[in-house]
Amino acid sequence: MAADLGELLVPYMPTIRVPRTGDRVFKSECAFSFDSPESEGGLYVCMNTFLGFGREHVERHYRKTGQSVYMHLKRHVKEVRLPPAPCALSGVDYLELNRDFNGEDYEYEDEAKLVIFPDHFEIPLPNIEELPALVSESVTIACDAVLNAPSAYKKQEPESWEEEIQVSRHARSLRQLDNGVRIPPSGWKCQKCEMRENLWLNLTDGAVLCGKWFFDGSGGNGHALEHYRETNYPLAVKLDTITPDGADIYSFEEEEAVLDPHVSEHLSHFGIDMLQMQKGRFMTQLEWEVIQESGMKLKEVYGSGYTGIKNLGSSCYLSTVMQVLFSIPDFQRMYVGNLQRIFDYSPLDPTQDFHQQKGISARMLKALVSRGHLEFSSNRQQDAHEFLLHMINLVERNSAGSENPSDVFRFLVEERVQCCQTRRVRYTQRVDYCIQLPAPFEAASNREELLAYEVKRKEAEENMRPPPEPVRARIPFTACLQAFTEPENVPDFWSSALQAKSAGVKTSRFASFPEYLVVQIKKFTFGVDWVPKKLDVVIDVPDFLDLNRLRATGLQAGEEELPDLMPPIVLPEDTRAPEIDEAAVMQLAEMGFPLEACRKAVYYTGNMGPEMAFNWIIAHMEEPDFAEPLTLPSMIDPGPSAGDSPTGAALLGNSPPEESIAILTSMGFPRTHSIHALKATNNNLERALDWIFTHPEEEEESDALSDMADTEPNDNAFSNANSHSDSTLSPDGDASGPRVKDGPGRYELFAFISHMGASTMSGHYVCHIKKEGRWVIYNDHKVCLSERPPKDLGYVYFYHRLSSS
Repeated sequence: MAADLGELLVPYMPTIRVPRTGDRVFKSECAFSFDSPESEGGLYVCMNTFLGFGREHVERHYRKTGQSVYMHLKRHVKEVRLPPAPCALSGVDYLELNRDFNGEDYEYEDEAKLVIFPDHFEIPLPNIEELPALVSESVTIACDAVLNAPSAYKKQEPESWEEEIQVSRHARSLRQLDNGVRIPPSGWKCQKCEMRENLWLNLTDGAVLCGKWFFDGSGGNGHALEHYRETNYPLAVKLDTITPDGADIYSFEEEEAVLDPHVSEHLSHFGIDMLQMQKGRFMTQLEWEVIQESGMKLKEVYGSGYTGIKNLGSSCYLSTVMQVLFSIPDFQRMYVGNLQRIFDYSPLDPTQDFHQQKGISARMLKALVSRGHLEFSSNRQQDAHEFLLHMINLVERNSAGSENPSDVFRFLVEERVQCCQTRRVRYTQRVDYCIQLPAPFEAASNREELLAYEVKRKEAEENMRPPPEPVRARIPFTACLQAFTEPENVPDFWSSALQAKSAGVKTSRFASFPEYLVVQIKKFTFGVDWVPKKLDVVIDVPDFLDLNRLRATGLQAGEEELPDLMPPIVLPEDTRAPEIDEAAVMQLAEMGFPLEACRKAVYYTGNMGPEMAFNWIIAHMEEPDFAEPLTLPSMIDPGPSAGDSPTGAALLGNSPPEESIAILTSMGFPRTHSIHALKATNNNLERALDWIFTHPEEEEESDALSDMADTEPNDNAFSNANSHSDSTLSPDGDASGPRVKDGPGRYELFAFISHMGASTMSGHYVCHIKKEGRWVIYNDHKVCLSERPPKDLGYVYFYHRLSSS
């Protein structure tokens, strides 16, 4: 029999490949569906392309490509309290899926075999040595290479400059003293020197002590290390890093940062509940319970439109956005109703085709939509609002020549700028996809209650007592909307009527209303240390919204327009080459980076030392001009083209200050995106930071403003001074500008995404969607009917337009 199977394989030997460096082996998920080795039909991996397919889709791949030999992977899962049982080919855990589908509560039994299509002849891999020698040797090499290859998704994760943190050898057997120590939620200080920063909690006896002193003058007096030398208690956790996602843990005995899988239990020994911790203070458990509707017997629902998405590890921001998008008919029609045609006309490698990914699992979707994005390609938690804009951007780019479902979000904003001295005005328009509403604390309806709470909280902190029950600011939605529409000052406004700088004010109105309105409550801001902080507020968001009174009116009778003139081009007097710390440049160059890149890194970080410059290099090394010579705006010869062209003049004359650009780039943002942000916010650094966090980075820059307006979301192309009524679009579908689906400004709430945690970079997201007249909560893989949808605690809200009837 083995000889017969060997003869069957011989004709297909030229099609069986050994994965080379750079080849991706998709052995965890089907390219078209949710199928995996754990599915009933298992997974078939093509031995030529290394793409994985479920039983329903492997026949299609065979017919399309003629590839006949597939490796069939099947994993049988048993729920037990035992470590995973190894099952290996040549002594290796050949599926390497214990890391992808891990857990101590399960035992796995893996099997693999070769299958020859179309007759489905099967060759169990453990018996492969029974094949004829020539066939056996070459096939074994190929099979071993496929089975031992890392997951395709792991290969796409950005490489880290840091070593992987290992589990401490003390984690499982850590001894904790029953000494009655309980750690208060605030007011921490070192037990030996009264320091209140860089504090470490020893996980054996609960001692709170300061860390070591750092070269920059920060840190502590090293009392935590002294305590270890006296006691040999090995593990300590940094107090201000405890969140529901984990904490920073250090092993004095192992002399490195470590992981502790049991850190939640170890902290609870001292009265610390990780699910209630924020960065630096206890997180109110109420927020988590209310948003997730904990403690209620929620009825689970199943079926089309009610399928949860497995959390891949801090991927809930992606899951919630996708659940909401696919509750919208336009996205369903584009990516689900058209699914069979997409399958039939898919490219040979569907994992690279954007249109395939909407119907498959989040693992492959995440790998596709995050490719090339520094943050979304990581395994860290991200901002759901920022990811929504990123998705709209991708949909825009991949909808050329076909229906674009993101059209339902697009609308035009009219911005009216008035010179305060001459009273003359300018009207411009820009494209947007979301309105951002501030949460003005001064408008809180419970201010007296807030003041009383703050007094009690400070007293509790000073006396190291538990804090009082937190009080949230209650802000009327009308106050948020009013803050959005109020006039705002325009920094550094240049009046074309005066030919000089003057005071200017700007107001914004809707030039069109979208079919689906996205509203973000600006709950996150930056502290003095540039760390994102969350405003603890509740908003009485209405179920029905009428914005017709905010419809733009355009130039009014009696108003006089500002002249269409550009600010003069002012070249700096000093055009000499900038001073650069050459010692820092050489220090970086010795690390292997290009010399010109090192010079730019040192310059753009203000000669602040090699460490800051190194961070700049890491953030910019993928840019195409990374190794190009340093060129500054002040050193550019304007030439006839820049001086004669209004657009060129605007770009050069409005170039942001280099010091502002350097600050943003030193924080890790790309230079081109930083310049774009500063230009869009009149060089206001704080607003530019907010702009960056709410506008996804474009992969391809274009100098043609009309092209940018057509394709890029949240682009301020229409805000440029050379924009006039010719770029203003009527809702009748003018093909020369961006497509908008204008209509009445009356809306009904149908979904909202909520965030639990202190920062968008931590915590957890869930979403509530109204379907068939009832609210449904989507909490990762769990989908239930909602009993009390917490609409006042949402972060991003979604409204659909009401019919005019």
